[in-house]
Amino acid sequence: MDKKKQEHTGNKPKQQSTMEKKKKKQHQQNEIHKSKSIHDTLPLELIHRILLRVPLRHLVRLKCVSKLWHSLISDPDFAESHVHLSAAPTHVCLLINDYSKACSVDIDTIFHGYKHATAVKEVSLPFKMKKHYDFEVMCSCRGFVLLHRAPHFFVVWNPVTGSSKIVSYSHIVSRCNRNWCLFPRSAILYGFGYDASQDDYLVVVASRDKNGQDYFDCLSLRTNSWINLDSALPKPLGVRNWESCGFFLNGAIHWSSCTLGVKDYSILIFDLKEKSFSTISMPEQVMCYLKPTRLALLGGCLALYSYEYGKTNIWVMKEYKVHSSWTFYQISRGECVPLCLSNGSDIVALDPAPISTYTDLRFVKYNARGELLRINYFDYPHLQHFKYSSHGLSNSGTSYTVYTESLVSLPSDIKDKDRDKGQEEEKRYVTILLCIALCYSS
Repeated sequence: MDKKKQEHTGNKPKQQSTMEKKKKKQHQQNEIHKSKSIHDTLPLELIHRILLRVPLRHLVRLKCVSKLWHSLISDPDFAESHVHLSAAPTHVCLLINDYSKACSVDIDTIFHGYKHATAVKEVSLPFKMKKHYDFEVMCSCRGFVLLHRAPHFFVVWNPVTGSSKIVSYSHIVSRCNRNWCLFPRSAILYGFGYDASQDDYLVVVASRDKNGQDYFDCLSLRTNSWINLDSALPKPLGVRNWESCGFFLNGAIHWSSCTLGVKDYSILIFDLKEKSFSTISMPEQVMCYLKPTRLALLGGCLALYSYEYGKTNIWVMKEYKVHSSWTFYQISRGECVPLCLSNGSDIVALDPAPISTYTDLRFVKYNARGELLRINYFDYPHLQHFKYSSHGLSNSGTSYTVYTESLVSLPSDIKDKDRDKGQEEEKRYVTILLCIALCYSS
């Protein structure tokens, strides 16, 4: 009996030793597993694909995960791909009031209760001087916003990256009667778009000089130079035939007709690659409206809207340049400004009618059947200076545009980065050669 007891107690150290070895081995495996990064688990190509689908608001934070992720997200090619492949583009409404105060509204979060408080923020405009300069929002393209800064400058600005450029159009002013040459209102047409064939952003302006001669100027941001395209202008253009603000879509800038002077109520199109004009017809129902029909972009499609008896009528061209694809919607609220689509089909609009003396910004959401889904208003102290007038936002010193956030850079910025990178590499090689030369000389 005692012998068995001794054998049993003698086995205990062996069992403990085996258990300790197992624990130690398990601990080592856990440590190895912990030390493995996501790059060891997932292929780089798969990480790249996943990041391309991440909404931009999260991408900025993900830059901090590692040097590799920072490098991936900062790459101009990644930014370009993200514009086309992002699963959830972020729509932002930029407003400028009193020609100087600016705020941005994240349209995709204003209808989420817990994010409501962070949906609106004040923003600082680029190229602001100590001296007061008037700013106005003109239009947007691929994450860039085109601003006008008095007295005669265009500012191209990416609010996400802070990248910006300022260009003078003094040569246009010199041709005009200075008493009424106040851009953007005195322009016959203006627009901002992207020519993919040249990787170039273009600003176009149609204007009339003091002798009644029409001019069409095009600014290339790649070459930082103005090009004269007068010969491309349709004749006669007419001073008040078109809404002056153009919208960029599918490589072209579009303007809607606003008078009976334009046959059949057309949409004027300027192809940025071909540098040529063409037109497409509006829906037949538009012909009977006496009030102007304005242009918008909804879900990557051309859209028109007009007001009638306390309602907002909307037509969306589901297939580009296919006349039979015009689809009609109606919102049971007058003078709403359609801004964008939410969840693929719900229409988000800016409602100019204030609900109270303390509320000046109001956003509404309607489904495709025209039923009101949500209404949100903002009464934050820093937004109380945004005032509406019965004639629209721009007449009260407030201008606005909707843009889709992106990380893209202007072509000149990319060239500057490549040049700086090349200079750094050149310096490094020179340093290495000097070190080799010193070693041999000694």
